[in-house]
Amino acid sequence: MSATDDEKHKTPERLDIATAMRLATEQLSELLRCEPASVSAVKATEDGWTAEVEIVELEKVPDTMSVMASYHVALDTEGRLVGYERTRRYARGQIDRR
Repeated sequence: MSATDDEKHKTPERLDIATAMRLATEQLSELLRCEPASVSAVKATEDGWTAEVEIVELEKVPDTMSVMASYHVALDTEGRLVGYERTRRYARGQIDRR
């Protein structure tokens, strides 16, 4: 087997959690053209990574009135965005009551 064949069959190294988090926010914000505010969860899966990303959808003054959204993001094993879904919209100053 040549070096080229070895590279083809080599299992890609898993992304670290910080890289997965960065890639999730960068790709989602580029796609939506909105500012990422934070990442509330990141989880490794068999197929790559999932993340919950908070996005500023609409800036308001005062900023506690800005419209925020939570997105569930899926990345493949190489960190490419393969899917996303908005799961919640809320005012920035809103607190979850559970």
